[in-house]
Amino acid sequence: MVDQIKTGKLIASLRRQAGLTQEALGERIGVSNKTVSRWENGNYMPDIETLQLLAKEFGVTINELLAGEKLPDAEFRERADENLVQVSRAGAFTFGERRAYFKRKWRREHIPLLVLAAVLLLAAVVLPILLDRPWFLCLAPTVALIGYAWLNNRMMRYVESALYDRK
Repeated sequence: MVDQIKTGKLIASLRRQAGLTQEALGERIGVSNKTVSRWENGNYMPDIETLQLLAKEFGVTINELLAGEKLPDAEFRERADENLVQVSRAGAFTFGERRAYFKRKWRREHIPLLVLAAVLLLAAVVLPILLDRPWFLCLAPTVALIGYAWLNNRMMRYVESALYDRK
């Protein structure tokens, strides 16, 4: 099992060897100094993306961070498989849950764009009635379909890049 306390002690040791404060490390990887402190005390475990950043920052592998120690080559492969199985079992979210999360997040971050799309759709429906031009009515579903397809495409690109760590 992944030992959070051992991992935390290794993070603290590597941070000190690099001459960094908790605040400086936090700034480099995009978390608060309190989060770094919680890792070092063994209260929390960094998520996989943060483990990648920490491994890169300290020049160690994710496997070594999960093991809580630097590993000789002979133990490395054995521990890698053990850690992979443990981390995948302990994963907090399924793929579907993560996808739903990123969809909700995108929608929250793009509320003005969604409101604008709704206003344009409403205008496409109301204007033909007000202007007494029935041929305009066929534009409303077309505008709505194109707008929905465009917004959905943008959202799914964001979701896929977040899920698959594409930049």
